Amino acid sequence: MRTTFTKKQLGLAVACVLTLGVFSASASAQVRDINEKSLLTDTRGAVVTSGTGLCWHTSFGPAPEWTQGCHAYVPAPVAQYVAPAPVVIAPVWEKVAFDANVLFDSDKSALRPAGRAALDQFVDKIHGLDSQSIFAIGYADRMGTDAYNQVLSQQRVDTVKDYLVGKGIAWNRVETSAKGESRPTTYAGECKDANTPKNVACMQPDRHVFIEVSGSRIAK
Repeated sequence: MRTTFTKKQLGLAVACVLTLGVFSASASAQVRDINEKSLLTDTRGAVVTSGTGLCWHTSFGPAPEWTQGCHAYVPAPVAQYVAPAPVVIAPVWEKVAFDANVLFDSDKSALRPAGRAALDQFVDKIHGLDSQSIFAIGYADRMGTDAYNQVLSQQRVDTVKDYLVGKGIAWNRVETSAKGESRPTTYAGECKDANTPKNVACMQPDRHVFIEVSGSRIAK
């Protein structure tokens, strides 16, 4: 049986062959560099893809700068340098204690030069100290009456407090007390000669004001 085709049928056949050739060429172009060909789109302008999601490329026209897949290449974001947070080192506090002993002349409450120097050193040591109070205690030797020595020991401790306040220490930070001759440093049998230069020198440790303070401050 002989088959004949009209001109219209022949035209359709040729168009199909050309179309298949285009798709065949596009499929082979997929294995080549995708930057060499332009993407094939349908009448709506959508990119033609295969059943597996591969983009189809034509084999016509100048090569546009296609990059990866069906879309323009978007470079990966570059990580931004973030400076590390500064390391904050907490201050280290240490507990400290200081004391000083100020000596006085017999029957006197005025400060000696050595006493002022001792108080100046004490003030320098407690600079920056976090403390509540400074304790100062006045004493007297055993010569004279108990009542007189009690007053004398109070005068001596008041002198020391006034000096510390004059150096910038708050008045309410200095607590005072007076012990008179009730708590001597020397033993009763040590100094036996009353009212003699020898006995006065022997009782020198009893005529004093003792000051102390304790607290905490940042370690150096």
